[in-house]
Amino acid sequence: MKKLNDLYDYENYKIFQDDNSFKFSLDSILLAEFVDNVHKSDSILELCSGNAAVSLILSYYYSNSIVSFEIQKKIYQLAKESIIVNHKENQINIINDDIKNIKNYFPGNNFDIIVVNPPYFKYVKNSKINNNVTKAIARHELLLTLEQLFNTANYALKNKGSFFLVHIPQRLEEILYLCEKYNIVAKKIQFVYTKNDKDAIIVLIKCVKGAKNGLKVLPPLFIENNKSFKNIFRE
Repeated sequence: MKKLNDLYDYENYKIFQDDNSFKFSLDSILLAEFVDNVHKSDSILELCSGNAAVSLILSYYYSNSIVSFEIQKKIYQLAKESIIVNHKENQINIINDDIKNIKNYFPGNNFDIIVVNPPYFKYVKNSKINNNVTKAIARHELLLTLEQLFNTANYALKNKGSFFLVHIPQRLEEILYLCEKYNIVAKKIQFVYTKNDKDAIIVLIKCVKGAKNGLKVLPPLFIENNKSFKNIFRE
């Protein structure tokens, strides 16, 4: 069932969600909050946008033009309605297509900032996936692999442009390998934990295309008792 909910605690922002197919998570909020050093002229691209929670949160803070890609028609429709209900049609342009087709829409080296909350889990022959196809596509690499994501980001991102990614720590080694392969250099890493005696649940990574090596690992973020995540990375 489709519902119109508050977009967390971002005042006056709403988002359409469907309990039976897709709901945005804390990962999306933290990813949007992790984006930094946004200049007024920067163009922003969100890949694998889901119902556009990240794009909407970015529009809460910034007036920059945002392009979003979502491959699933049903989720795209939710995102489109959320953009309209928040009166962001002139700022957020969402496209219903595979991000691997981005060359059909934009030339290479076109965006200053790319953000992405991609499917986390590899898909192999014996993978256990959700019976709900919409959820399965969002969670498993059925339509997009991690390397295809990096290849797309490398195409679309300007030299010295920033790439912000949220993922699971179990795939960090692979992510860093692809950073090296595609010259999208990891510059900042933030591990996120529920409690101080538990393993990290997600990792946030900022990369810069064509940058010099030099990686900063931030102090751990514990989220167990947080009532709000607004401005959580801003001093």
